[in-house]
Amino acid sequence: RADHAWGVLDVLAVTDFPDIRFKAAIRSAEHGSILLIPREGGYLVRLYVDLGDVRAADRERVRSMSAEEVVERARRVLHPYSLEVRETVWFSVYEVAQRIADRLDDGADDAGEDPRPPRVFIAGDACHTHSAKAGQGMNVSMQDAFNLGWKLASVLGGRSAATLLQTYDAERRPVAQQLIDFDKEWSTMLAGSPTREAPGPGGRSRDDLLATYFTQQGRYTAGVATRYPAGALVGGGVHQHLATGFEVGTRFHSAPVTRLADARRVHLGHAARADGRWRLYLFADRARLAWDAALTWLAEDPASPVVRHRRADDDVDAVLDVRGVLPCSSHEVELADLPALLRPRTGALGLVDLEKCFTATTTPAAAAGGEVDVFDLRGVDRDEGAMVLVRPDQHVAQVLPLTGTRELSAFLAGVLLDAGAQEPLTRR
Repeated sequence: RADHAWGVLDVLAVTDFPDIRFKAAIRSAEHGSILLIPREGGYLVRLYVDLGDVRAADRERVRSMSAEEVVERARRVLHPYSLEVRETVWFSVYEVAQRIADRLDDGADDAGEDPRPPRVFIAGDACHTHSAKAGQGMNVSMQDAFNLGWKLASVLGGRSAATLLQTYDAERRPVAQQLIDFDKEWSTMLAGSPTREAPGPGGRSRDDLLATYFTQQGRYTAGVATRYPAGALVGGGVHQHLATGFEVGTRFHSAPVTRLADARRVHLGHAARADGRWRLYLFADRARLAWDAALTWLAEDPASPVVRHRRADDDVDAVLDVRGVLPCSSHEVELADLPALLRPRTGALGLVDLEKCFTATTTPAAAAGGEVDVFDLRGVDRDEGAMVLVRPDQHVAQVLPLTGTRELSAFLAGVLLDAGAQEPLTRR
């Protein structure tokens, strides 16, 4: 508990404050601070109003403050600008508190004394709480649920052993701790008074640090700040140089491409769906020899994850959805010349999926003095190409050379059961 209170209002208001539609931190010399967040729709605004330190003797008084009292505090902070609240849509008073659970499941403790896989899980506010100003309550909670959800689906569907569930706490608890550490600094910084603050770390001004934290907070909100460390579900990044813009452990960073089948400009990341499948993006080498060989191996070799982990009644892409990206224009490639794995027959009717292959799309880039494409934007080696393996939650699991088929097979064998050993739990 930080013993510091804030009033939060979503309001429809009339004001002459010029930055009302900007995300802003407003700090007065004597009356505290406001964190202003423009809400959706063009009119609604959220105000986090600093109510100051809370002592035990006046805690109940602070908690029982009315919306009108908090608005009056906001007016003093904004002076000489005016604030006329026409309607308060939502209002609350809260004290800053950061808490984290010892574990996010009932599995093995840190000493490893209980080896059984976990069977009870908690997520979201049940295992981590922080101030509302970080804007992460719903965001991180949904990320918890997504991380747990695809793993539960894989285990319950018989694709993976129950030990996969042990990675939930291992991956998500450090993320929650990082968020809480950030929130402590963020909350303290927002509550500070500009008249009594000394320079921050490195001699930087508090306003400069606040701007930096605003940027960092936006990355948290967008869900791109998380980077899972190397482990059972994330590779070591030995081959990261082949695709520097697809950082191992982070969210897959999309880029514009052209879909070969209809020459339509699309985003590569939008090809993925939240359906529990792994994705493998094959970026072709300049000569396309390694690319062709890798696709042939994936389709035919018994050690290929496409073959090894697919049950007899599965579509060819039921477990691993393979996509190809070529460094040329769509006019230089014919669909009929693509390897069969990029033109698979799927579904009950055996229809051909023609949307598995993409070509490079150039985009104007003033900084680069010309045009760039996905290979430039994501640092993919044009000579060697690369394989980018992406987890069902859209985090990059591994970057490999096109010749790294053995490494790919070994990595996925550590996550997925062989087809003959797969049995959905509903049948047990």
